[in-house]
Amino acid sequence: MPAPTRRWTVVVGAILIQLCLGAIYAWSVFTPTLKDSGWSKVETQIVFSVGLGTFALIMVFAGRRLKAYGPRRLAVLGGITLGLGYALAGLDGGTNFWIVLLGVGLIGGAGIGLAYVVPIAVGMRWFPDRKGMITGVAVAGFGFGALGWVKIAGEWGNLIDDLGIDVTFFIYGAAFAALVLVGSRWMLMPSEGWLPAGFVPQVVKGKGGEDFSPKEMLRTPQFHLISLTFAVSAGAGLMAIGLMKLWPVEALVDNGVGADDADAIAGTAMAVFFSLANGIGRLAWGALSDRLGRKRSVVVMAASQGVLLFAFIPMAGSEWLLYLGAALIGFNFGGNFSLFPALTADEFGNTSVGQNYPWVFLAYGAGGIVFPILGGWLGDTGNFPMAFTICAVACLVGAVATAVVFPPSKAEASKPFTVHGFVQNAHVFDHDRVGARS
Repeated sequence: MPAPTRRWTVVVGAILIQLCLGAIYAWSVFTPTLKDSGWSKVETQIVFSVGLGTFALIMVFAGRRLKAYGPRRLAVLGGITLGLGYALAGLDGGTNFWIVLLGVGLIGGAGIGLAYVVPIAVGMRWFPDRKGMITGVAVAGFGFGALGWVKIAGEWGNLIDDLGIDVTFFIYGAAFAALVLVGSRWMLMPSEGWLPAGFVPQVVKGKGGEDFSPKEMLRTPQFHLISLTFAVSAGAGLMAIGLMKLWPVEALVDNGVGADDADAIAGTAMAVFFSLANGIGRLAWGALSDRLGRKRSVVVMAASQGVLLFAFIPMAGSEWLLYLGAALIGFNFGGNFSLFPALTADEFGNTSVGQNYPWVFLAYGAGGIVFPILGGWLGDTGNFPMAFTICAVACLVGAVATAVVFPPSKAEASKPFTVHGFVQNAHVFDHDRVGARS
């Protein structure tokens, strides 16, 4: 197949795969039923957090095996694993904590981790000239998918009410496996050295543009600063996802809204406003970063998310302010998944992003474990606002961490890291930018 045709069919396959992998963000649609069956709030968040942590850990394995297995085979393996995990969760009525934890949290999370890196790595190889745009498109399905799966299980399809949570898990498992198998057929790399017509890669004088191995990347301070920002920015958004059906219901009821109406309003905030903005944010931040620069985009996104999380505390108890807050937080949250893969490619090399980004993505897993469980624990003690305050401060710290990042070089990666050396190199680079965007 000619390169230009193959280039755009990759986008179709990437979207199909990511629509299914976004199932993890639809978890909140199951939590009210699980709570009614006797689960605590923190138990609902444990399954979510284990899924996120497993997703991140297995993604490192997937990145290392991408070349050996090939992207198509890895995607197929991920789709089948994800489908089997959700099917398993449907056993014993779909409400057994340990079975759901194993099925959705461990096996389902592993399936997502196996497949997630494929469309990102393949897309960047076909679109080195539009890394922000293609990453945004590739992961937009992940965000938009949550909207569809929430609505199908809820008010569009009424699967949980009409068929039960166990049958819904079975149906979702079959759908996830089938759609990923279809999308995987287009997951093929271009030939070695292929570039779009007229595209010449930009290289920063003396820094950046080099391909780092994971071992080399892990020795750089840039990796750790970027990972810190990713952990807090993504973790804050993941906590918001886990709590979007729990806290607003309480806040709305406290403000005089009926329980049924409060549940419907909170469901709309998550399923429509947060989920839709999450998908749009992936596209918008990716495209914006191609113009604004990756580092500057990450700093703006993390800092504004911190401000929004503070503002969300009084917004949660008002219907229209809740919708606005959910949309804005979702928009920024979605930006994480287009900006950090592209920033990793910018800093540590485009060719090696399939192996390097999973290590950066471990920060997402760490944030996904700490912040949702923190939110669930504080929720059980009646202190949801404190959870959002902690996340807000963490996002502002993350913005500062990325603000001091400068492009690394392999020579620097081989030297022992010292704060003085890092600051000195940052100062030198600041005066020798040669017009490069970070």
